[in-house]
Amino acid sequence: MFSGFRERVASSHSSFAIRHSSFLLALLFAGCSFAPKYDRPTVATPGAFKEMTPAEAQATDGWKTAEPKDDALRGQWWGLFQQPELNALEAQVTVTNNQTLAAAFQNFLLAREVTKATWSGYFPTVSANPNATVSRSNLRTPTAGASGGSSAGGSAGHQITSYTLPLEASWQPDFWGSIRNAVKANELQAQASLGDLENMRLSIQGELAVDYFQLRSLDSQKLLLDATASAYRDSLNLTRVLHKTGIASDQDVAQAETQLNTTLAQATDLGIQRAQLEHAIATLLGKPASEFSLGAKALTAKPVAIPYAVPSQLLERRPDIAASERLVAAANAQIGVARAAFFPTITLSGELGLNGERIGGLASGPTLLWSVGAGAAETLFDAGKRQAVTKQAWASYRVSVANYRQTVLTAFQGVEDNLSALRILSQELKQQADAVASSQRYLDLAKDRYRLGIDSYLNVITAQTTLLGNQRTLLNLQVEQINDSVQLIENLGGGWDGSLTNTMVQR
Repeated sequence: MFSGFRERVASSHSSFAIRHSSFLLALLFAGCSFAPKYDRPTVATPGAFKEMTPAEAQATDGWKTAEPKDDALRGQWWGLFQQPELNALEAQVTVTNNQTLAAAFQNFLLAREVTKATWSGYFPTVSANPNATVSRSNLRTPTAGASGGSSAGGSAGHQITSYTLPLEASWQPDFWGSIRNAVKANELQAQASLGDLENMRLSIQGELAVDYFQLRSLDSQKLLLDATASAYRDSLNLTRVLHKTGIASDQDVAQAETQLNTTLAQATDLGIQRAQLEHAIATLLGKPASEFSLGAKALTAKPVAIPYAVPSQLLERRPDIAASERLVAAANAQIGVARAAFFPTITLSGELGLNGERIGGLASGPTLLWSVGAGAAETLFDAGKRQAVTKQAWASYRVSVANYRQTVLTAFQGVEDNLSALRILSQELKQQADAVASSQRYLDLAKDRYRLGIDSYLNVITAQTTLLGNQRTLLNLQVEQINDSVQLIENLGGGWDGSLTNTMVQR
């Protein structure tokens, strides 16, 4: 009977030990986490953009609402403009060439290595401290006498050499989730750094496109001013002929000369801005300004159909929004790190080594040394430091939430600004084209009346000035439309693909 009772007791002890060991192992490797449960902060997101309804989009130079999962903007978005020269320039915007982008890339690599360094806290620290010690004793060793007693003389002291080869290990199990939350926070910050990198890349690509189209607009204006100056020169020659025949006055000749020289000066003045844009493009490509040039070419880009989707998709498409949201999650994890400081730090340590008087004898004989131990450390009084650090973590979290929401609001504003500009520009361009046509008709009539002697040359000059002004305004509106198209693509997130974030951070 008693033997059966002992077996049941042994069995119950055995099951308790197994359950207890399993619990300890689960606690050891899983541990606790005191970070709050993370949810993406809510933001006020409208259902549709106000400045471009589907009905308005149909009448706005080919703009359209995106279809579900429309990925037309992914990748090389600048290809939508069908400008081979721009495509070649954009391909040179790399972390190797552009130094601003190179710095952002190194910041990302730095953040990724910080994550790896923190991750090493999961594992024990093992160190080796081999040493050799030589000691000598000056005491004399007594010798045995003939009768079996000891002699007072004996031998002199002797020298002892001791070799030790210890391996020491220490480990702080992550019971309270401090390391786990620190790793998570650093990984999220690395993801945010990657978002910053991609946002910088998109910004530089957009800046390059804007500079390129602006430069080509100046080339178009230069061609317009050169053609206008040629027409003014013909008018000056005609006026001189009429002056010789007595039909026109010398005042008419002076007015024609003034108008021609003013137009030539305007054409020359364009060279300043063009040179500066060319230098800016060279810098974006990582080239010295003195070693880069672009030949003159008229602006040929046309409005393109860009899907702009619904506002909620901006939260997934824009790298700056993704980076800001990752910082919120990182700040949330840091709260867990701060809370874990209230609990004791458990340290497991051990030592294994060999000790002997000869190096060759370390591998044999009773030379093995070992020790194991465990310790706990807890701060009993810190004058409220840990509580203050926890409050700091909460405040940092709330700051990042506010920054995230502001980033989203700014993104909505940017898209609405571009949509309204493109919608209004579409109407303005039609009106300005009509103004150019009317100005041309006005000039033709003024020339005819001047040749017939009905009106003075002043009317011709007024008509020519009006036509040139309207033509230049039309060119400015065209490049403004193209630039707003680039900025809209940039505000929509360009070709960024957030699915690569985790992969790149964990390499």
